[in-house]
Amino acid sequence: MNSIKASAGSANSKIRVLVVDDSAIVRKMLSASLSNETDIEVVGTAPDPFVARDKILTLNPDVITLDIEMPRMDGITFLRKLMAHHPLPVVIISSLSGPGCKAGIEALRAGAVEIMGKPAGPYSVGELGRALADKVRIAASSKVVARRAMTAEVGVVRAIEETSKRSSVNNESSSHDVANPSGTRPYGLVAMGASTGGVEAIGRVLSALPAQIPPILITQHMPPLFTAQFAERLNTLCAFTVKEAADGDDVVPGRVLIAPGDFHMQVVRTHRGMKVQLDQGPAVCYQRPAVDVMFASVARGDSVGSLGILLTGMGADGARGLLAMRQAGSRTIAQDESSCVVFGMPREAIRAGAAEKILPLDNMARVIAAGQTSRQ
Repeated sequence: MNSIKASAGSANSKIRVLVVDDSAIVRKMLSASLSNETDIEVVGTAPDPFVARDKILTLNPDVITLDIEMPRMDGITFLRKLMAHHPLPVVIISSLSGPGCKAGIEALRAGAVEIMGKPAGPYSVGELGRALADKVRIAASSKVVARRAMTAEVGVVRAIEETSKRSSVNNESSSHDVANPSGTRPYGLVAMGASTGGVEAIGRVLSALPAQIPPILITQHMPPLFTAQFAERLNTLCAFTVKEAADGDDVVPGRVLIAPGDFHMQVVRTHRGMKVQLDQGPAVCYQRPAVDVMFASVARGDSVGSLGILLTGMGADGARGLLAMRQAGSRTIAQDESSCVVFGMPREAIRAGAAEKILPLDNMARVIAAGQTSRQ
């Protein structure tokens, strides 16, 4: 928590928060919880997006907490309008089950920075205070930009269509090969980690890839249930299979496996090939799943020919694991600051010497598809 406080603002300023929720009880609970923090100030509350719109203009908050299910206008619609015309860091506070879970993924894709469960759900009052304050601090330190009203699906569909056309022209490649330049070969494994801002970042990388991909493992900091919805959403938009990982899943070309919430994911080599292993061991860097755990497992195996990618996120998770991958012979990349929502995780990897290259987000897919330089 101290590291988050240090990065969220100066000692002379407080993070100004507007709480938006149709429940007066929830508004009171969230406000009381945040008011206990010396670096956070609740400047106002709103029962619906229309009142919130006016208060944003008059109160100028740094962060908004936002419910999804509200009268007059739902939270997702309001979020999209906000990000298009007056972008602000948003923490979604909603149900973590059923339709609320799916809507939460839509909120993250629409530009929300963080998401957590509503009070009286999976969080006790004490846990709510700690988690909410940290998420507000993360949001305050994040970078948000205006978004076009056009949905992301349009761009994804076009990318898939263009990829299909290229694949049909270059059908001399085997079904498991990524079309790559002469003198290169596909990566044997790609491991990718992310946290804050990762939902959209991962979507952009995967949607730009051709149908024939190397095995890809992804650890995204996300609560249980959300990872399944995240994987399902990506599977409908990508030209290959994307699924939430199950213990013992084969790691094979043409498939992306996403670590389930609350489970570490490792890759292990067996006599039948590579598989993933899930466990609920201790949190690493306060996270489960942790990127470090996944990266370290790649480093222990046949890491030569593998690629490690560390994307946007708060904290230091992934830095040690990426360094271990590089020292073991893997190629390693960290996302550059200009394209990150939060530069924390890539920055720590760069400081540690773990990143062989530092690249903008839109270059990641090209590197994956190009493959590795053949070793002599």
